[in-house]
Amino acid sequence: QVQLVESGGGLVQAGGSLRLSCAASGSIFSINSMGWYRQAPGKQRELVAFITSSGSTNVVDSVKGRFTISKDNAKNTMYLQINNLKPEDTAVYYCKGNFQATRWTSFRDYWGQGTQVTVSS
Repeated sequence: QVQLVESGGGLVQAGGSLRLSCAASGSIFSINSMGWYRQAPGKQRELVAFITSSGSTNVVDSVKGRFTISKDNAKNTMYLQINNLKPEDTAVYYCKGNFQATRWTSFRDYWGQGTQVTVSS
């Protein structure tokens, strides 16, 4: 099994910055794409950014210019740098990864437990 653990969330003032981390551990044979999602109160979970196995990135238009996704393959860790935080960024941020646990298993999605980001105005 693969475990994903997010960290780095917290309470920040508008205009501040945060760096979220998502550490993958456990049985990992191969990693496909990974992504960050967020879910605000009363809203559906939405994708904000993803990164492929080759390192190509994509950030949704609504946060482009403020959110940066990256990863450290040696540490099996993905990051989300968030600058110029706005109150509307308040949400639980989740990471998702598409992993192959062993050479005999198929790729499947794994989710972390989420980390809360709260932005005060």
